[in-house]
Amino acid sequence: MHNSLWDTTTISYMGCAAQVFLLIFFLGAEFSLLTIMCYDRYVAICKPLHYGTLLGSRACAHMAAAAWATGFLNALLHTANTFSLPLCQGNALDQFFCEIPHILKLSCSHSGYLREIGLIVFSACLMIGCFIFIVFSYVQIFRAVLRIPSQQGRHKAFSTCLPHLAVVSLLISTGLFTYLKPPSTSFPSLDLALSVLYLVVPPTLNPLIYSLRNQEVKDALRKIITGCFSEAINSPSSACYGHH
Repeated sequence: MHNSLWDTTTISYMGCAAQVFLLIFFLGAEFSLLTIMCYDRYVAICKPLHYGTLLGSRACAHMAAAAWATGFLNALLHTANTFSLPLCQGNALDQFFCEIPHILKLSCSHSGYLREIGLIVFSACLMIGCFIFIVFSYVQIFRAVLRIPSQQGRHKAFSTCLPHLAVVSLLISTGLFTYLKPPSTSFPSLDLALSVLYLVVPPTLNPLIYSLRNQEVKDALRKIITGCFSEAINSPSSACYGHH
């Protein structure tokens, strides 16, 4: 954001390391939380009578702590290994932020490069395992939803689950392709588009997908909009200023 606002294209070495750490940390935590949300939907729809037992406050706290701890450990390993590599191919990245595949292109340590690739493959296997769990859970969910006699009930369940599945699919497909594709198939425009898809789009869609499905949020937003319109009609000069 700073580079965009001030039209600069440089970042310090420590700033780059911090950016990589925060990126991997939040991406890992985001995907872990999305997996937990899928489990929450599975229990709520397929085992509603056991919901209080399986997903009590203590269980939720433990799963949230595990998600953040996993993201932190994963980010620490990747950042420490990536920035321990000597860079001998210059210091220019063909990307709008510090991203591990582009940093590895500047490395001249073959063993360190292979070590980081091994960590990336291991992280990818964990993500694929979570994705398989999500797909299996949604198969069970959809089977249960199709047995609901009410069409309104089926529509509500599908409208809750499908956006979540779409965000998960977008995140894992673009992320895995970005980090696992061979360096020889790197194209600046393609790398930029993929980075925007997995880095910007899912967080941007989260409020629209989850928060705006909450009835209380919808009612509050509707009151704000109708209040602004009514004030604009009655007093155009002072509409929508200093109220909410």
